Amino acid sequence: MKLTTALAAAALLLPLTSPAAGKGASKPPVTEKKEVVDTYHGTEVKDAYQWLEATDDAKVKQWNDAQNAHTRAILDRLPGREGIRQRVAELLSWKSPGYAGLTEANGTLIGVKYQPPRQQPYVVVIGSADDTSKERSLLDPMVIDPSGHTTIDFIEPTLDGKKLAVSLSKNGTESGDVSVYDVATGKPLPNEVVPRVNGGTAGGGLAWNADGTGYFYTRYPRGEERPAEDRDFFQQVYFHKLGTPTEKDTYALGKDFPRIAMTELETSPDGKYITAMVANGDGGEFMLYLHGPDGKWTQVTKFADKVIRARFGHDGALYLLSRQDAPRGKVLRLALATPTLDKATVLLPEGDASVQGFFPTKSRLYVSEQLGGPSQLRMVDLKGKDLGLVPTPPVSSVGGLVSAGGEDIYFSNSSFVQPQAWYRFTPADGKVTKTALAKTSPMDVSDVEVVRTEATSKDGTKVPLTILKKKGTKLNGTNPTLLTGYGGFNISISPGFSPLAGLWLEQGGVYAIANLRGGSEFGEKWHAEGSLTKKQNVFDDFYACAKLLVDQKYTQPKKLAIQGGSNGGLLMGAVVTQHPEAYGAVVARVGLYDMLRSERTSNGQFNVTEYGTVKDPEQFKSLLAYSPVHNVKDGTKYPPVLFTSGANDPRVDPFHSRKMVARMQTATAAKSPILLRADAETGHGSGTPLNARIEEEVDAYSFIFSQLGVKYLPPAKKVAAPNPQ
Repeated sequence: MKLTTALAAAALLLPLTSPAAGKGASKPPVTEKKEVVDTYHGTEVKDAYQWLEATDDAKVKQWNDAQNAHTRAILDRLPGREGIRQRVAELLSWKSPGYAGLTEANGTLIGVKYQPPRQQPYVVVIGSADDTSKERSLLDPMVIDPSGHTTIDFIEPTLDGKKLAVSLSKNGTESGDVSVYDVATGKPLPNEVVPRVNGGTAGGGLAWNADGTGYFYTRYPRGEERPAEDRDFFQQVYFHKLGTPTEKDTYALGKDFPRIAMTELETSPDGKYITAMVANGDGGEFMLYLHGPDGKWTQVTKFADKVIRARFGHDGALYLLSRQDAPRGKVLRLALATPTLDKATVLLPEGDASVQGFFPTKSRLYVSEQLGGPSQLRMVDLKGKDLGLVPTPPVSSVGGLVSAGGEDIYFSNSSFVQPQAWYRFTPADGKVTKTALAKTSPMDVSDVEVVRTEATSKDGTKVPLTILKKKGTKLNGTNPTLLTGYGGFNISISPGFSPLAGLWLEQGGVYAIANLRGGSEFGEKWHAEGSLTKKQNVFDDFYACAKLLVDQKYTQPKKLAIQGGSNGGLLMGAVVTQHPEAYGAVVARVGLYDMLRSERTSNGQFNVTEYGTVKDPEQFKSLLAYSPVHNVKDGTKYPPVLFTSGANDPRVDPFHSRKMVARMQTATAAKSPILLRADAETGHGSGTPLNARIEEEVDAYSFIFSQLGVKYLPPAKKVAAPNPQ
């Protein structure tokens, strides 16, 4: 499971109509009911659509194809669609490049470059962050696979920067094999492929040894080592020596890990130590192991210790992020010479902000802090003395810290009205300088206003809500409004620049982002209050945000669209079943909707530490109470809903969308369309080719425009204004 900008132009509001209504309209396929009854803790639960879980069954495929045909019959004839297509393609294909995953090794700066209209990002040796003319391509997936369906999962250079390990996967599966490339020549080392280091369930990664002759990596079961149903689990750590067959790789760690373990690996700056941070599924529990010069692995922390991050310093110490008696986080220093947790000292006590991570240099620690959505970058010396904040714009996001040489660092920053850019901070003079690694905006954003407010949830909790609107927008209750949120897995929804939000805003719409419980906007307490048996708080928070938009006259229910994906797709399913009268249109992407049978899937088993399990009576009761497919009620007037899924999704099984669509189509008393857009060549979203993403967004926004009665008008041609500094 593992946002935003704008411009302005006019929008013409039309009466709300359903494209499925009227003479000759397409009708959804009839879905057969085959009732099954499951019993949980004495409670019988009926399920008429369990047969739709069998992805490979011929009848399911036939049903799926018929639903897609029905969806296409409606979406392809929506008014304004071609104009929307042209604008979406223009915005998403904007040729200003973006850079992600920057990493520095021995003075060499390497990153992943997004350069539309290329279908996939590619690896570049940047050379200089101030002069992109010096960069060169190192690995382009489009050369390997011209179809555009191969993508980069992660990259990891050796400490000397001479070799680069790259994980590549296909068709959105996230099942990645690692190859090693010579950085100077860009050529792969012969016979150097380690299969399935990365996966869509437990992720994956690797850490090089000191001299770059081999690496520790995450290994999934191979061949017949385990039964087929176990091959997405039991991830362990192995060591691969370059020049030897992967079959001779040696076991290092993990035989006693949980079935749903997920491991991140890191090498110390001197190469003498390696950490393995092991997660117990997706719920936020971690334990830490350390590999030292003696060649042995030692457990440093357990799940109960609540240490959730670790980074090597340059001073013979490990820096740990602990939430033990500190739900917003505190930073510990642990000398590598005595690596037991009782020897750790508190470097930075818990403060008002939620600590998300940190980056050590030789003389200081840069600490990334969450402030309810926006973030900031604090500095302390290695004794914990506060050195102030790195200057960044208000209501923005800071991340991606990497060495710029000496004490200087590069960091990424973006906001709702400023595209992502990389900056250099020089502590010697306290200056922040924008590098050449900066995206430009495809539209003028100077007339967009960012409003930060709070909604009051059902239990009185204040929930941050960011509202984007064109300056001068009248609060008369008639503005088409689009609200999104996530609320889960300790993931914060931070400010970010979205051309598609700009598409909405330039048509006179209002765009809103809710920071719901379940994320980490205010630390672990905020997360815990939106997980397991308290998940209903997330849905209450979202409804409170929707209600605020109506109460404060931004919009009205029939003019309010909502959208979310993955855990945010679950959010869409829950809120539309709980408050169908509150929304005018819904786009639910790759979501979970059957919360009783989700844990039967591979990644669903990793989710139990976040959502809970039907095996526990209280957690079952909570899951059933909000499980979207179980809370659809016959005869209810549901708003129009577009569900999307990817056939190769390793995180959320597409059966969730199939079952939810079938249930809602048979239940709704409205003529509103309930549509399934099932893509046969994509997954959860990672690795989706640019053209496929454009097609999905054309469908989504055409649907929203039509259902809210907004006539799309091509924007007046303008030259994009300079981005604010």
